[in-house]
Amino acid sequence: MAFLAIDDHVAGGFVPAFHGVRAAALPDIEAGRLSALEWSVVAVARKDGLASLREPGRVSLALGTIFGSSRPRPRLADPRLEALRRIAVFAWLKGYAVPPRELAAFLEAGFTPEQYETLQTSIGQARAADARRTRQ
Repeated sequence: MAFLAIDDHVAGGFVPAFHGVRAAALPDIEAGRLSALEWSVVAVARKDGLASLREPGRVSLALGTIFGSSRPRPRLADPRLEALRRIAVFAWLKGYAVPPRELAAFLEAGFTPEQYETLQTSIGQARAADARRTRQ
């Protein structure tokens, strides 16, 4: 029987736990992988709020001009990584409640549905671990 062994230490432990799962149960594991850079974007998105996804309004821009912007909006220069950051922010804060337009942008950026599932599974496990730590 073939088993998968995936390092948990990649990108701060955000790799889903596939230890002991038979390879036959994961038909296309390659399609679901994210690179180390992509996992680091997911980790950074953990600290971003929903406000980081909104464009500032006219009043906010005017006040920022007059008083100086209090906090720059995090935007990644690479549109593909920005799509990943946006979907990861929703996943960290809302779980699977991702707006359809964000999921479409994620897929249009070149990510696969398998990568989306990997992302959601990993973040879900991290959120559950956080909840367990909070209850203790």
